[in-house]
Amino acid sequence: MNKSLTSTGLRWLWLALVVLIIDLGSKQLIMQNFTLHETLPLIPFFNIFYAHNYGAAFSFLADKGGWQRWLFAIIALVIAVALMVLMYRSDSRQRMTNCAYALIIGGALGNLFDRLVHGVVIDFIDFYVGGWHFPTFNVADSAICIGAFLIVLDGFIRPADKTAKQKG
Repeated sequence: MNKSLTSTGLRWLWLALVVLIIDLGSKQLIMQNFTLHETLPLIPFFNIFYAHNYGAAFSFLADKGGWQRWLFAIIALVIAVALMVLMYRSDSRQRMTNCAYALIIGGALGNLFDRLVHGVVIDFIDFYVGGWHFPTFNVADSAICIGAFLIVLDGFIRPADKTAKQKG
């Protein structure tokens, strides 16, 4: 079976590119205009705070000596390739699923770039309530979380669609 790439979910890879450009551009802006650990308060619950993350999400394994950089780089590559395979196998009309995969791919590649080029992931988004701060994150992390949420949401929506089609 020979299908065109535009009929597959790969048609949605443009979204991964948009995420990657916004992520890398925002990180470059932060690195050029802030010193490490500098804070810029914007509104009562949100700061720009330049931080380096040596680990994964929420600084998981950040203090383990450097090997985790390569582990997380390999994981990002495997996930990006696996999701591109899933996108190739899916129909381009499966918008939510393909957008979710593209968001995750863009985010994974953004953080992968940081690990390979800087040795750390650049974080700068700081939400807080009173003295409690949510772990600092970046655009790539946001895209990954939104993509994961869309996959879960799609899991709830699609079974209903399939059940309705079977009954109809």
